[in-house]
Amino acid sequence: MANREKNKKTLLELAKLPENSCCADCGAADPDWASYTLGIFVCLNCSGTHRNLSTISRIKSIRLDFWDDELVQFMKSNGNRAAKNFYEKYVPVFYYQPQPDDCEVLREQWIRAKYERKEFTEEKTERPYTAGNPFHLFILFCVYEGMLWKKGKDNGQFLERKFVLSVHDFTLKYYKEDESKGPKATISVKGLNATFQPEKIGHAHGLQITYSVDDHTRNLFVYHKNGWEIVNWFNAIRAIRHVYLKTAFPTASDGDLIPWITRSYLKEGYMEKTGPLQREPFKKRWFILDSLDRKLLYFKTQLDAIELGVVFIGSENHGYSVRECVPKGTRGNKWKCGVIVETPDRQFVFMCEQERDQREWVEALKTVISKPMMPQDYTTEANIRRRR
Repeated sequence: MANREKNKKTLLELAKLPENSCCADCGAADPDWASYTLGIFVCLNCSGTHRNLSTISRIKSIRLDFWDDELVQFMKSNGNRAAKNFYEKYVPVFYYQPQPDDCEVLREQWIRAKYERKEFTEEKTERPYTAGNPFHLFILFCVYEGMLWKKGKDNGQFLERKFVLSVHDFTLKYYKEDESKGPKATISVKGLNATFQPEKIGHAHGLQITYSVDDHTRNLFVYHKNGWEIVNWFNAIRAIRHVYLKTAFPTASDGDLIPWITRSYLKEGYMEKTGPLQREPFKKRWFILDSLDRKLLYFKTQLDAIELGVVFIGSENHGYSVRECVPKGTRGNKWKCGVIVETPDRQFVFMCEQERDQREWVEALKTVISKPMMPQDYTTEANIRRRR
């Protein structure tokens, strides 16, 4: 008969081993759950997806549930490292692997790709996000296309549109109903970014696509009703971005390029903003801090297609700083928690609704300011200055 306390102790010891101390799927620390059919330790969030794969993965709590001796022995014989070596052996370098704070659809499709579809157990497997081609053929001539629901720029209505992603000319195009009239927009992959935004868009599979036109930032908000399809689109964008970056920077390593394929924004949210004289009325704006491009973008609302303006965030050595403040003599502001950003050209004053927001914005901006500027950052800074 199984010894409940002994087995619990053994499982807790196994979970503390370096190879098992983080969730096998998202990397969250101190997993309290385990799949006794796959032999892996997972976090609470990922365990929910595993429960939906009952023919493949069966879940128990390592603290609360009863474990038979043979199941404990199975866990000892396997573990996260063995599973990773098998199920993740051939993950493409561009494929996004979810982090603990990522949205549900990314986590679910990563887990299904590994254990249900077994996409990464064999080399050169044809994968949907490379248009059914092995990756070396995708690089040569692939076109990835399909339908996505896109938010209209003016009326806010989501309508189905055809999107075409082409490696040949490094573009993303989308079309209205009559394709014979040509694409509604042709977007260069050069400045393309994609990030999941389910709460902002109001759909569990919401994806924000951001790009540049004449040094101005534009957004597309899209979704697909099928989680598998939208994650395939996301990884197709990452695949073409990886090819583009390898072409543009042939001597750079994958480790250097990966952060630039796509990225989430360091901080987003509403603040109030005044003008350069600081006597203009404050207006509520949606701000996005892009730490890699060192840009603080602002929009009228969180679902606006076109930015209203941008502030370059340089380094401390180049005269940039940020601090909390309580501005005096300002008017029109409803919020009282101030943030001042000093640049070589002017002082920017923003107001946050709560002290927590104020602290988070200051910390996020300090993170960017503390990083040294890269050669391309000077070009970005000069371009933004020319816009004024």
